[in-house]
Amino acid sequence: MLERFTSGAREAVVGARQAATDQQRPVGTEHLLLALTADPGPGGTAVREFAPGLDAAAVRAAIERLVPSPRPLLDAQDAEALRSVGIDLDAVLARIEETFGPAALERPKPRRGWFRRTPVEPPVGRFVPRAKKVLELALREALRLGDGEIGSGHLLLGLLREGEGLGVRILVDAGVDLAALRQACEERLGHGRAA
Repeated sequence: MLERFTSGAREAVVGARQAATDQQRPVGTEHLLLALTADPGPGGTAVREFAPGLDAAAVRAAIERLVPSPRPLLDAQDAEALRSVGIDLDAVLARIEETFGPAALERPKPRRGWFRRTPVEPPVGRFVPRAKKVLELALREALRLGDGEIGSGHLLLGLLREGEGLGVRILVDAGVDLAALRQACEERLGHGRAA
């Protein structure tokens, strides 16, 4: 499917993956929205017009608000408490990593059991199912409109059609009229009613 993406849409997907990796998270719809804020094509133009205050910094702040970073195993208060009894936490952590490897203190990933399935979050930089659905819906939007390629505008239309991810929630929280945004995006793609 990626071979049908325009260079702008590919850049948006790569930008979403990079943003998620920078935040040490899997790629979600919020990262696709973040990448679209910098896109010069129809998708990014429509987002900037209908959500003028929703730039990359605002989307990053919304992501941090909606999906807070996991609490570290040991924080500054823990270090101070240990220091008060004569234990140097930094030295202990360094020794653990030296002995057991750099990933020794990472939180264990949930595992599947015999009788139940524990949901497992995709690794950093991988697409969550909802973000994969947006890419699939972008293809469907391009087909619906009779376009031969999938562009950034189709990514935005897929994001809006999926309708339940954090990307849409960020748009709604910013007061964006989703129906008007969809119509404007279609117009920029050369479809729909002209304003």
